[in-house]
Amino acid sequence: MASIEIITRIETMQQRADELRRDGKVIAFVPTMGYLHEGHLSLIREARRHGDIVVISIFVNPAQFAPEEDFGEYPRALERDIELAEKEGVGIVFAPQSDRQMYPEGFQSYVELTALPQHLCGLSRPIFFRGVATVVTKLFNIVKPHVAVFGQKDFQQLTVIRRMARDLNVPVEIIGAPTVREPDGLAMSSRNAYLTDGQRTSALTLSQSLRQAQRVVADGETDAARVIEAATALISSRPDTEIDYIAVCDPETLDNVPVIDKPVVMALAVKVGSTRLIDNMLLTP
Repeated sequence: MASIEIITRIETMQQRADELRRDGKVIAFVPTMGYLHEGHLSLIREARRHGDIVVISIFVNPAQFAPEEDFGEYPRALERDIELAEKEGVGIVFAPQSDRQMYPEGFQSYVELTALPQHLCGLSRPIFFRGVATVVTKLFNIVKPHVAVFGQKDFQQLTVIRRMARDLNVPVEIIGAPTVREPDGLAMSSRNAYLTDGQRTSALTLSQSLRQAQRVVADGETDAARVIEAATALISSRPDTEIDYIAVCDPETLDNVPVIDKPVVMALAVKVGSTRLIDNMLLTP
């Protein structure tokens, strides 16, 4: 097995991407903030199905964190991440040396969507999607992939990136990969590491409420308000939970759907202790 390449400079990554493209290689890209877990590894495996070489980025993006959020505490483990990536057959890890390299002094160019961020997580994290759209655009220009893979657990993020790529004619195919869950149903997230044992038990109500919603909608419930009310009751019954939002929405526009007469996405964000967790599922009547 060829050894993994570690690239830390933007110019070097761009040159390497140009070489790969000249050689006719299809570049499949997985952007990450590191602290890799099975969810990330599943994205890497999906990327391998679509490209000749897989590139992952490891960069905790400061532009998507508000001042009161957990940028400084966000878990980091670069050496471990590189080992895991190599075992999964990643060809290149792009890990910028510093935040300043990605956002040099005087940086003032941001990518901002007008409508999609005005829903769900964007309401309580107003700078988040501007930061995500900006860093993903930069990474696309640095890595120059043919294909990029994102997880459906971050459903709004996936929807934003698909729209951004379409609107700006970015020549990258965006692929969504299914949410990976722990055996107990908790959606995998780097932030799960923050949870105490008791908080983890409370966090299980996120996936439990979504599965409950799937069942009642499949059995004929069409009133979104009732579905949301049942999820609210279940999650609120556990200690340390504070609901940010629970929504039933259109998969493309993210607009709220009052009557479930077509496939919809149920999405939620809940603080468990001080840890903000998100999850979602498709509901099909």
